[in-house]
Amino acid sequence: MKQERLDPGWAWTKKYNISAGVKLGDTVQLSGIVALDGTGNIVGVGDVYAQSKQIFKNIEEAMSSAGASMADVVKITTYLTDISTYGEFGKARTEAFPDGVPASTAVATPALVMPELLVEVEAMAVIGSGV
Repeated sequence: MKQERLDPGWAWTKKYNISAGVKLGDTVQLSGIVALDGTGNIVGVGDVYAQSKQIFKNIEEAMSSAGASMADVVKITTYLTDISTYGEFGKARTEAFPDGVPASTAVATPALVMPELLVEVEAMAVIGSGV
């Protein structure tokens, strides 16, 4: 079985030479997804909720490019630059997973790759496992 690199068509994955994720069989592992729009502009500067909404939109696009859905997501790991904003993130997470959130971990980190980014989320899915 060979790995398949995911390409949702975002300009920034090419610009920064990163992969959105990898598909191997029925398993999808996403890289850390941040609040960039398709052209690479940061969405929601200073707003954890807005950034989280964009991140879950990006996760949905990346999963779709692999043949998966948000219902197939089994695990997320979240990095927050300010853990006191977890409630804002949690609201966006609940909206992204209306049928119940997947297994989740949240980690406080002093910084992300760009200073304006406040949240980063990794996601793992098993295609066809959705609720």
